[in-house]
Amino acid sequence: MTEIEVIQGDITTQTVDAIVNAANSALLGGGGVDGAIHRAGGPEILAECRQLRASVLPNGLPAGDAVATTAGRLSARWVIHTVGPVYSASEDRSAILRSAYTRSLEVADEVGARTVAFPLISAGVYGWPHGDAVHQAVTAVRAAGTKVHRVTFVAFGSPMAQLLRAELGLA
Repeated sequence: MTEIEVIQGDITTQTVDAIVNAANSALLGGGGVDGAIHRAGGPEILAECRQLRASVLPNGLPAGDAVATTAGRLSARWVIHTVGPVYSASEDRSAILRSAYTRSLEVADEVGARTVAFPLISAGVYGWPHGDAVHQAVTAVRAAGTKVHRVTFVAFGSPMAQLLRAELGLA
């Protein structure tokens, strides 16, 4: 069974096998978590992402899917890039959001990662309501059949950390 923990901090400083990047579909960097991971990890990550775009992902990474690259200068061994959906009040995209978590764990299994750090996917600029984003994240990770031993949710701020702890029954 996968152990799940919550910490408040900077995902780029986590000492884990794999860090999950809440990427955009272009895989070429961006703002928020994506930009922070690319800046901290260095040009090796971007070089691998460009190689993926030039070969197997010419149209980018679809929402709900995931792919691994090197972690460059990060403490982790891999970065698992996943694309979360943009929130819509008129269309239920929660299955795509859960898929971003489960596909990330499948990719972690493929590369042999046993410890994985996640940000909260789609809860930033993609506008997912925080309470539901937390519920979808925890539900997806708990339901995933994975060989990952420990998942760490890394909350950037105290309110999100509190929501995650409450959802996990740790509050």
